[in-house]
Amino acid sequence: MEMFRLYDDLAWLWPMWGGPEEYADYCTHVVRLISAHAQIPVRSLLNIGCGGGKNAFNLKRHYNVTGLDLSPRMLELSRALNPECAFLPGDMRGFNLDRAFDAILMDDAISYMANRANLRSAFEAAYRHLSPGGVMVVGPDYTKETFVQNRTVATPAVGTAKLAKVEVVFVENDYDPDPTDECYEGTILYLIREHGRLRVETDCHILGLFAYEVWRETLTEVGFQIHQENYVEGGREHVTFACLKPR
Repeated sequence: MEMFRLYDDLAWLWPMWGGPEEYADYCTHVVRLISAHAQIPVRSLLNIGCGGGKNAFNLKRHYNVTGLDLSPRMLELSRALNPECAFLPGDMRGFNLDRAFDAILMDDAISYMANRANLRSAFEAAYRHLSPGGVMVVGPDYTKETFVQNRTVATPAVGTAKLAKVEVVFVENDYDPDPTDECYEGTILYLIREHGRLRVETDCHILGLFAYEVWRETLTEVGFQIHQENYVEGGREHVTFACLKPR
């Protein structure tokens, strides 16, 4: 899988793109879904595609959290933010940790599955690592039905940027060049000012864009029992599935 710049040479910018506290409401939603649908006591959680560890920061007060990510640089950030948690390298499409977890969070990293085969592989790998009676929470950034063509958002860096003596603005643009396929372009512009001098870096992410029924059918075919309870953030409603592995 291609390593996009945000997770590689530009990973140093990630701590500036929102603090862990901005993830608290979403994590509260995740905890509530797990509590509502799990059929076993939940003590351990695997965060697949954990990125820089901001979800783990909020979830570790509820569970023993283990994170999995493909990017060595993002794993370093996760460990620095959450030294009490374990973070392991792995590809979400086919990892093997030789253990099961009571719950799994597969957040927006699932959007990097840009074809149905990879989507199914990621769900199968998660299913193998989930204890019977446990719950996986997963939510795509978009479905075909919710996609907003040319959506553009600009976000200034948080206070940590001052410590680095740099000013950063993140500009995100979502664009689907071919509505007949099942992927779209998520392009990020990084406006970086150091000592008053501007440089602009670009990063184009290829992301999956599947119909709502494709998500439901794939999860069901893998073996999950699905409960849906969407999450609203910034005026947008995000499809969220709580997926039970039957006992």
